[in-house]
Amino acid sequence: MIVKKYTGSSETEAVMKAKEDLGSNAVVLNVRSMKQRGFAKLFKKDFIEITAALEERDFEQNVNSKKPTFSQARDEAVQKQNSKIDLRADDTSAVPPVSVHKAETIEHKLDSLHDMLRNQMVKEEEAPRDTRETVPENTGRENTANFKSLKLIYNKLIENEVDEKYANAIINDIESSLKKESNLDSILASVYQKIILKLGEPEGIENNGRRKVVFFVGPTGVGKTTTIAKLASDVKIRQNCKVAMITADTYRIAAVEQLNTYANILDVPVSVIYSPSEITEALEDLSDYEMIFIDTAGRSHKNEEQRRELMEMIDNVRNSFEDTEVLVFLVLSVTTKYRDIISICDAYKGLSGYRLLFTKIDETNSLGNILNIKLYTQEPLSYMTYGQNVPDDIERADVQKLAKSLLGGE
Repeated sequence: MIVKKYTGSSETEAVMKAKEDLGSNAVVLNVRSMKQRGFAKLFKKDFIEITAALEERDFEQNVNSKKPTFSQARDEAVQKQNSKIDLRADDTSAVPPVSVHKAETIEHKLDSLHDMLRNQMVKEEEAPRDTRETVPENTGRENTANFKSLKLIYNKLIENEVDEKYANAIINDIESSLKKESNLDSILASVYQKIILKLGEPEGIENNGRRKVVFFVGPTGVGKTTTIAKLASDVKIRQNCKVAMITADTYRIAAVEQLNTYANILDVPVSVIYSPSEITEALEDLSDYEMIFIDTAGRSHKNEEQRRELMEMIDNVRNSFEDTEVLVFLVLSVTTKYRDIISICDAYKGLSGYRLLFTKIDETNSLGNILNIKLYTQEPLSYMTYGQNVPDDIERADVQKLAKSLLGGE
């Protein structure tokens, strides 16, 4: 992997330099503002520095594609001779905006991981052979120069409860793209980037002008009602939307009262429905509202009849309101056992196009289930919650922070 730094007076200028040098497939790992030091700060402005990366095979393809043929070189030479010098500035208006995740620098994120892994490598060498952790046998890479680093990273992923098959897939992908002898920094940066790419871009709730009906589904006890209150508050205040709530959770004691309490604080209306067929009438009564959050009853993933009722309710909305965008969030607790989460996701396979929302992040030290379920379902991440405070303890999933955590970072 090729990792380079670029500077510019603005973020756009620095990114353009990276794209021009590495090609359009370059991935921006981080952005930071740099201040001039010493006497330079009196005469020069502060600047932006980015760190960008590209797989070596992509770089080679990009370089080869830029090599002109003999006829192209001849034509360009003739054209330069016959043309006048153009003193106008280059037109960059056609360059599409680049989406960049602003975060701490890659060096800051990875230095502590590098030191930790380096110390572990020394301990591994000093430990008795029969107590050393190893990656699965028959990998065919025990004699490669990169094996020790890859083994430590693999073990760190397993320690953070990443499924073995996904950890192996990540290591295999990285190993095939590395030079024969890569340093730990390069390997760690490659794995970090690979995990970020696998986690993908989180998808939240955005006000695009269309009316939205947002369902929250999932097992009991994962915090659906509290999560609705957090998001409803954010959407009403930040996006200035007219918000309403509907609850279909008439099974749980005090569920309606809990939602009513939040609704009174937010000053939004609440409707209660007792059967899937009532959802259309309730939505018609709330036709003036842009964003309607629906709290469903916690369902056992083993209860097929309850799942059918839920599917019927969502289908009723999709079939009755063609001009309405229907969003579904599958709410899962990250503390649930991996095997049970797999069973829950299997039970909701009929809900195509849902988004994953994980709760109780503050109640565990291992976040491997987030990567596991993202790769198992191939559905996008959305939000993560980490406490009971409304509306504060929620944020859109930070894939850089997640990747760092999975690699053992603080």
